[in-house]
Amino acid sequence: MDASEPLLVDWDGPTDPLNPKNWPYRQKWAATLVVSSFTFISPISSSMVAPATTQIAREFGVTSTAIIAMMTSVFILGYALGPLLLGPLSEIYGRSRVLQFSNLFYLVWNLSCGFARNKGEFIAFRFLSGVGGSAPLSVGGGVLGDTWKPEERGKAIAIYSLAPLLGPVVGPVCGAWIAERSTWRWVFWSTSIVDAVIQISGLFFLQETYAPLLLENKAKKMRNTTDPEKGGKTRIRTVYDVKGESRHWKFILRKALTRPFVMFAHETIIQLLGIYMAFMYGVFYLFLTTVPGIFENIYHEKTSIGGLHYIALGVGLTMASQVNARVMDRVYIHFKGKNNDVGEPEFRLPPMVPGTVLLPIGLLLSGWAAQEHVHWIVTDIGMAFISGGMILNFQSIQTYLVDAFTLHAASALAAAACLRSLAGFGFPLFAPAMYKKLGYGKGNTILAVVAIVIGCPAPWLFWKYGKRIRLGSRYARRS
Repeated sequence: MDASEPLLVDWDGPTDPLNPKNWPYRQKWAATLVVSSFTFISPISSSMVAPATTQIAREFGVTSTAIIAMMTSVFILGYALGPLLLGPLSEIYGRSRVLQFSNLFYLVWNLSCGFARNKGEFIAFRFLSGVGGSAPLSVGGGVLGDTWKPEERGKAIAIYSLAPLLGPVVGPVCGAWIAERSTWRWVFWSTSIVDAVIQISGLFFLQETYAPLLLENKAKKMRNTTDPEKGGKTRIRTVYDVKGESRHWKFILRKALTRPFVMFAHETIIQLLGIYMAFMYGVFYLFLTTVPGIFENIYHEKTSIGGLHYIALGVGLTMASQVNARVMDRVYIHFKGKNNDVGEPEFRLPPMVPGTVLLPIGLLLSGWAAQEHVHWIVTDIGMAFISGGMILNFQSIQTYLVDAFTLHAASALAAAACLRSLAGFGFPLFAPAMYKKLGYGKGNTILAVVAIVIGCPAPWLFWKYGKRIRLGSRYARRS
């Protein structure tokens, strides 16, 4: 090798045990379950307060329906902003470190919500806890992209992507009983106790997975054993270092923090899939905030009993997710075999097809059943269809983005998470006015039409044109 050429540090062959993709399955699943636990607990906080908002509003003297809805949805505004900072930071300081510190930040402010003395403190604490709790939405996908090979990744992401949707379903069920039998403050104290246990498990079972950081640590050890007078410290680089780029920390930090914005501005795939994810997430949180009103005002049920109907959303999420977890990788391997054993992210799209059908059917069924005072089981079936359709779409889209932008998966997911979280914050604010004017039937019909127009063509268009779009992406090509 030419003496002027740098020494490139890479893994020691395709079976290097230090490479997270070669970890034992037990170690991979430990990291996956810890990340999924992080992704589960903070969304519980996002919606667990929904059944207790009447109690909180009464204590703080709040009468505005928009402010009452904001008490739930402001947490999701933190979800929109947090990933834009935390996702890129994980590509500098590592996945594990950012996940642990951000979860600790969430824990502190979620606990503080239980001690809030007025609506200003409560809304501020909710927003800050949302910022901390948002890290797994982007960083978690990066961990799975780091540890699992493409043909193994589907089942892991199926569990991971179920967590942020199942959490908001479990939360209101628990919150309704806590609000009725105790005080709303225990909604936050109880979740903080559970999160503290998850935080401790992360210290033991979540190791660093980000390949560029692991190889940079390896390069540092090599530099420390090289004679600096021979230029060793400047000649040793990792395979991820771009030739000619500054290695100063300010340049690296600036580039990383702007990456989600650059990706969203220039990556057509992220823009289009992000818009559809935003619509689905908005519909989901719209339902989370309106379910109490449906079953208390139309079916005349108590808060605790009305909260049990969130289980319908959970049933749809769980059933569809479990089926998809067993199918997704098989579909990927099938199409990979037909493609000369070359995998493509587009092979993740087929499960979207039934998902785009179930979502509008569920919207129409639940809306008109509630409007016409049909038995509550019909409304619940519609809700199960909605959540089932959503999780099929979510799992396909998130796995697609991880496959397409593996190296920068955290930034890609951060860009998508920002848009969808803004929708999750905004949709519940206009929901009361929409349903009051149009009713649940017509209101959900409008949403169903939008779901058909945006969603149904999506898997077919990306199947046909997705690869062509990706070939014009420098981030996808590099990953």
